[in-house]
Amino acid sequence: MKTDIILSGVGGQGILSIAAVIGEAAVKNNLYMKQAEVHGMSQRGGDVQSNLRISDQPIASDLIAKGAADLIISLEPMEALRYLPYLKEDGCVVTNSAPLINIPDYPSIDEVLAEVKKVKNHVIIDVDSIAKEVGSPRVSNIVMLGASLPFLGIPSEMVEEGIRSIFARKGEDIVNMNLKALAAGKSASGK
Repeated sequence: MKTDIILSGVGGQGILSIAAVIGEAAVKNNLYMKQAEVHGMSQRGGDVQSNLRISDQPIASDLIAKGAADLIISLEPMEALRYLPYLKEDGCVVTNSAPLINIPDYPSIDEVLAEVKKVKNHVIIDVDSIAKEVGSPRVSNIVMLGASLPFLGIPSEMVEEGIRSIFARKGEDIVNMNLKALAAGKSASGK
């Protein structure tokens, strides 16, 4: 088992929380994991990206080569486009349909999503709307994680345990809201 994941988005969207939950789930599932993060501009709404490699065998490098990613999870559709060159031919991209327009020349969202739809294996959902239905826009990242569950290669029960572990210090209500968000995302993915 080996899954190479690129997580992408914009600062403040919760990319690193997704990475923490997946990492916790991988470790609890006795898997090897390596992670590399780029989040220097995160406080200014810039690109945030994390390489996350999970395997049942030791992993040599924490970086994912172009054309080698099994999965791109993106909370911002244009950021999904930025990392498409890293996706394997049979890889999957799971992205938010709602843009976070943080630059003056942001392209048409229809054009951005048309490019994502060219990827054979894609899931596009409006995580922001689903998160609001769940009860908080702050759980949109966990909705996205839920939509990605079918492609992670980690049992969903282990991801749920990762959520419990990572968010336990924030209280039971926060844990339960995140678990509800995970389930809503999985349901919305249609997988």
